[in-house]
Amino acid sequence: MATLIDARLIEVLRNRFRLDWKGIHGASHWSRVRQSGLVLAERIGPQVNVRVVELFAFLHDSCRHDDGYDPMHGTRAAASIGELAEDLPALSGEERELLGYACTHHSDGLREAEVTVQVCWDADRLDLGRVGHVPDPERLCTPAARDAKLIEWAYRRSTRGWR
Repeated sequence: MATLIDARLIEVLRNRFRLDWKGIHGASHWSRVRQSGLVLAERIGPQVNVRVVELFAFLHDSCRHDDGYDPMHGTRAAASIGELAEDLPALSGEERELLGYACTHHSDGLREAEVTVQVCWDADRLDLGRVGHVPDPERLCTPAARDAKLIEWAYRRSTRGWR
């Protein structure tokens, strides 16, 4: 599968990112969220818009001002979709809406949404090992994400290099 995330987009995001590029909300987190999202999308099937999942991974935390409490970072990330329009692949209206909603609400603890949005949120939540938390199956949206072996895989990946 070809990636939508190219070197130019990475450079644009890096130049805009205010935090430590190698920190808990930086590029390695985005990469793991992308990989988890692609695994979930493959398990769930074609009803998941992989383009949205992949772009979410790299945008959802890209507008953080703080590694701690930053309640508006998702809203800022959603707003950045329009600001980055020339650097992003062309998005349909539906893709833009799904991506914006997923970014805006990814930290709200919600579980009910369109399946693509659920995959985005689950992919992010599966990377909680980087901050010392094992993902709680009760807080994941999809049955695919609640799979114990997938949670263990994601947790092991997210703790490498952080402890």
